[in-house]
Amino acid sequence: MERAYADCPALASRSHRTSRSPVTAQMATLDTIREAPRERGQPLAPAAAVLTVTLWASAFVGIRSAGHHLSPGALALGRLLVGSAALGTLVLVRREPLPARRDLAQIALCGVLWFGLYSVVLNAAERRVDAGTAAMLVNVGPILIAILAGVVLREGFPRGLFLGCAVAFAGAIVIAVATSEDGFAAGWGAVLCAVAALAYAGGVIAQKPVLARVSPLQVTWLACTAGAIACLPFAGQLRGDASTAPASTLGWVVYLGIVPTAIGFIAWGYALSRTTAGRMGSTTYLVTPIAILLGWLLLGETPPGLALLGGVLCLAGVAVTRRRG
Repeated sequence: MERAYADCPALASRSHRTSRSPVTAQMATLDTIREAPRERGQPLAPAAAVLTVTLWASAFVGIRSAGHHLSPGALALGRLLVGSAALGTLVLVRREPLPARRDLAQIALCGVLWFGLYSVVLNAAERRVDAGTAAMLVNVGPILIAILAGVVLREGFPRGLFLGCAVAFAGAIVIAVATSEDGFAAGWGAVLCAVAALAYAGGVIAQKPVLARVSPLQVTWLACTAGAIACLPFAGQLRGDASTAPASTLGWVVYLGIVPTAIGFIAWGYALSRTTAGRMGSTTYLVTPIAILLGWLLLGETPPGLALLGGVLCLAGVAVTRRRG
């Protein structure tokens, strides 16, 4: 799969006109950053990002329904097994070669953190805190991605990105306030949400460099498989819960495995390989308002007016992060 990557511009200090010294100084500041991979000529990348957040938003409906009959670990394992099987079938059909050994460890780390740990702890957290509180705490993730990407991936610290993240995070807080049922609950549920945000951010940072060498399909399949292996201790719970769960719950597990997991993560990988991790992470602020919109359209859940205002702030924040310069 072809990718367009931009070379990192050297930030050279200006020499005296009569000096011919080749020495240059390179400094990372708030205004000097590694240039993002060019998205011009790649109209599918923004479309893939929108598809990703839409499919991930739809997952909240399925998780909320299936969570009534499946434990957090069982739900995560069932979803990942379905996703791994679907992705593995596609890999076999396309006959894609396995990545090099140097990339396997990083892909496995992404899978354990994001596909495995994130799924389990978030499912568990949503049983202890309401959706509004969980959304606010987990939405710290894109900010963590921006910080880690600046340090680990050397993407720099562009002011536009952090300003946009701040605006979008403010929107997430407004939505959380509007949808919170019992106020912001502290305690174990909040800790689990924080762990989920850290696992999500760590998974993205581990995934980004590998996408320069491995296709999004291969990365998604191997990461999903690694996450499923990490969740195998919950196999007994899955067997027991599935034996008594209604058919609709099992249908949601299949949906979660194929649509938000398989298709959603392939689209995410495609878009992430064509932009910076910080900018791509900020787009996930759209998940919450889209989830509210889908709940309104599909489930008849009328959102509070304040939540709509929060959604507008999320859209504005993401728009700021997408601006160049």
